[in-house]
Amino acid sequence: MLKDVTLGQYFPGDSVVHRLDPRTKLILVIVFIIGLFQAAGWLSYAIVVAVTAACMSVSQIRFRTIFKGLKPMLFIIVLTAALNIFYTAGTPVLPGWIITWEGIERAAKMILRIVLLITGTFLLTYTTSPMALTDGLELLLGPLKKLRVPVHEMTIMMSMALRFIPTLIEETDKIMSAQKARGADFENGSLIRRAKALLPILVPLFVSAFRRADELAVAMESRCYHGGEGRTRMKQLKLAARDLVAFVLGAAFLVGMFVLRHYGL
Repeated sequence: MLKDVTLGQYFPGDSVVHRLDPRTKLILVIVFIIGLFQAAGWLSYAIVVAVTAACMSVSQIRFRTIFKGLKPMLFIIVLTAALNIFYTAGTPVLPGWIITWEGIERAAKMILRIVLLITGTFLLTYTTSPMALTDGLELLLGPLKKLRVPVHEMTIMMSMALRFIPTLIEETDKIMSAQKARGADFENGSLIRRAKALLPILVPLFVSAFRRADELAVAMESRCYHGGEGRTRMKQLKLAARDLVAFVLGAAFLVGMFVLRHYGL
């Protein structure tokens, strides 16, 4: 299951989405999320699904990769669906049943919303390197520097967090494999028993995480890193024609979602 966690991973490529400016992709993800939460009827959801599928096709990210990243979220998705099915009032499917047609419809829409939300954010990290994402976010939040907000430090911490998610997952998998070789059982027994079996993993995992953090701090200090003051970039971000086209398409999508919501479609 841990190997299925793909959050923070970057898949290098030469697609149109990969070549977009990271600022453009960050803004479009926000536009996508706003449009997704404006979806009310099935027509709106169908349009969001079509837009997501088109983005996946253009970015050359396979559905199998997205599904692999969704697998760790199956519990939350199933729980959300069950709560909506059993706790939504309306017309019973059969006389005397607590399951209603409205509950089924609401559960289906919630599942779609969660899956599309995760897929949209995954496409951002899959097609944008951590450094490009950091630079784009720092430039977008640049005006906050006038309010003495440590924008550079915040973005660099976010970049490090995304960068080390796959590393920590790989480290956890190695520790679990070592514990299994010593007779540990993480799959059988009750939920409480399996939770207790995971406790021996936490100590070496925290030790490894702190060791990596200390090594990273020493490496940054040895390279005379002193934060964002006076710092320059080797690659300057510039908006291209494809970014303007992406902005126009994003604006059209957002306006269309607001119109559809107004008519309840």
